[in-house]
Amino acid sequence: MARRHDPERRQRIIDAAIRVVGAHGIAGLSHRTVAAEADVPLGSTTYHFKTLDDLLVAALRQANEGFAKVIASRGGLEDPDTDLAAELAGWMGEWLAGDHTGVELEYELYLAALRRPALRPVAAEWADALAALLTRHTDPVTARALVALMDGICLQVLLTEVPYDEGYAREVLGRVVGRGVGPGRSRVTGPGGPLPPSPRPAP
Repeated sequence: MARRHDPERRQRIIDAAIRVVGAHGIAGLSHRTVAAEADVPLGSTTYHFKTLDDLLVAALRQANEGFAKVIASRGGLEDPDTDLAAELAGWMGEWLAGDHTGVELEYELYLAALRRPALRPVAAEWADALAALLTRHTDPVTARALVALMDGICLQVLLTEVPYDEGYAREVLGRVVGRGVGPGRSRVTGPGGPLPPSPRPAP
């Protein structure tokens, strides 16, 4: 008898894998623990995901969608005159608001790529997509720098448990944005006009 295609079961398995990682970390993930969490036969997990890396790729790709939804819901980048630093700081404020469990899970999956090469292309997708989005307002090098800075700010909040400071984030992002040049226009400005260059250290 032919196996019936069941897309809902595949999704339940991905959702279960995310819950397992959230509760027990990557070390607690196995086909058996996911099957138990999803309440499906063990063979279902190996049918849809032959390896744990395959399952982690699907979980990471779904986790990436969380931040993308925050961006889409705000819609600030549609305005060519948006205050880019303020918009990015607002994104992170929404993403980090309240319980950090979901964000911690996303970063745990993201950082798992350090040990699992199969995850690296998917981990890079988020950074590549966000940088491409930011090039509507600045040059590609500055866009990459902004993505890296946002990652660093988020990780500091998660690791130090210091509350997210949107004003601080807006200021430091603005310093990077102030050096970028938007397509077809002059230097991007901060809330109070062009940002001054950061002081250079004394020789």
